[in-house]
Amino acid sequence: MPQPLGPVLLFRGFAAGRLRLAALVGQPADATPPELRTADGPAQQTELHRQDGYRVTRFDFDLPAGGASAYVFDGREIAVETRFDGDLRMAFASCNGQEHGDFDRPEPERNAMWARLAAEHARAPFALLLHGGDQIYADEDVKSHPLTKGWPDRLPREVTADQLFDIERALRRAFVERYVRLFATPTFARVACRIPALATWNDHDICDGWGSLGRSRTRSAIGQAMFRIAREMFLLFQHGAAEADMPELFADPEGVALGWHHRLPGFEIIAPDLRSERGRHQIMGARGWAMMETLRRGPNEAHVFMVSSVPLLGPRLSLVEAMMRLIPTMQKYEDDLRDQWQSRAHRDEWRRMLALCLEVLESSSMTVLSGEIHLATQARMRGGARDVIQLIASGVAHDAPPQGYARALGLLAGLGEAPLSGHPIRIAPLPGQTRRYVAERNYLMLERRAGRWSAEWELERSGRTPSRAL
Repeated sequence: MPQPLGPVLLFRGFAAGRLRLAALVGQPADATPPELRTADGPAQQTELHRQDGYRVTRFDFDLPAGGASAYVFDGREIAVETRFDGDLRMAFASCNGQEHGDFDRPEPERNAMWARLAAEHARAPFALLLHGGDQIYADEDVKSHPLTKGWPDRLPREVTADQLFDIERALRRAFVERYVRLFATPTFARVACRIPALATWNDHDICDGWGSLGRSRTRSAIGQAMFRIAREMFLLFQHGAAEADMPELFADPEGVALGWHHRLPGFEIIAPDLRSERGRHQIMGARGWAMMETLRRGPNEAHVFMVSSVPLLGPRLSLVEAMMRLIPTMQKYEDDLRDQWQSRAHRDEWRRMLALCLEVLESSSMTVLSGEIHLATQARMRGGARDVIQLIASGVAHDAPPQGYARALGLLAGLGEAPLSGHPIRIAPLPGQTRRYVAERNYLMLERRAGRWSAEWELERSGRTPSRAL
């Protein structure tokens, strides 16, 4: 049976001077849920999930805006930063785990960057924590049943309804155990109960390469079962949601695409879903693009943050793809490149997204926040009066890749890229760094002071970067 979980604080919205929140709590099903209270009284409780003697409950409540506020959970007062106008701070992190042996590492070592983020929050609180994808690594979980152990290379030719039911039950149990074990680690729990979270997902929240694998895998009965359970668990643990909550939380009220868009005082955050509608020849479908088209509008001085789980601005990966076709031993990495906006298969769709960003720049400033690559860097695409800026913070818990990988990617980036004529993309070193990519675990801090936004990276070995104006 999983251990007790929570509270895990989730952002629901900000309006009329109130911060709307949800808190997720997990415990044995026969235990009485602890009470969560605010100054207005007890929070409303909703049971979201029950399986194998374990129950997950959501508490819904709101807090008045204006600075430091608090809620009381099980007799313990927990402070929350509730100011979203004026000066504020946000944090961004991605890749919270690794493909194999994630929990084999000592907890203090695994969560070293979360410990720093917790200390930074205690020094100067964050109002929001943005999760940029790969919050869990489900690579081992999808092999939790005998019929899925060969995924994705070997699948049974036929699966009966009873076998599929058994597979889903095993997957659901494995996902619950991973989410609870990860979110309940003491270091992460200190952050999770204090900073409201907003999350998008990436492939490892489902399985490695989801959507870039062949149709024979993703559209198989087992593949679809894996997606259903991963989606159910993503909604449960990362949004505190069930199907009935789709219209309130996501731009697509039916939840086919799980993109979300929040307008806040002086800025907005939009996070397209780059996985639910993905295929080998598309990144987003009609539902995802319908949300992105809402950015086409008249003059607006709000700063737009777009969370792209895979980097929107990057080097000329099409050259690498072409080389891989000539080297049979390298073709196994094709799915990794197919995952990227820069893939030859997605070039038209990439241009469409970049053109939309340029249109946004006509009335707003824009920053893209990305993860995925287990490195830290920044990029810029030339616009008109303004440029599209991208900040990548990736690998809050994933081990850093070899320095040689970062150097090789930097050399590739030196060739330049311009998918839109007249709008070149350039990868640049972080402030205080000399190389284009930093191979260290990291997270990002965003701050608005006197109406101006800036960013700083926290790097595991190099420490804090100088501030970078946005």
